[in-house]
Amino acid sequence: MGITAAPRDDDRRATTEVVVSRRGSVRVSGHLTVQGADLLRGTVESLRRGGRARVVLDLADVRAADVAGLQVLRDLERTVAADGGELRLLAPLTGSTPLP
Repeated sequence: MGITAAPRDDDRRATTEVVVSRRGSVRVSGHLTVQGADLLRGTVESLRRGGRARVVLDLADVRAADVAGLQVLRDLERTVAADGGELRLLAPLTGSTPLP
């Protein structure tokens, strides 16, 4: 099941898609921006409330991330760890590419 964050009116290309597997892994694709960060935070929090101690984020298809996107990754890691859980990143973001 995929969920797409609504893009801003001025940038229809800056979308984020979040797909959750039955095992609790989350595949993120597109641009991880403010809207996508909120979507990702809500998805991970929902999995944690549902009893998932370990959440895996697959970031291989993330094309770009803004400050809000990077901040949510850091915040989620801290929050999940503080609750005794584990947040794993597959294909972590590297380098920097500006949004178009």
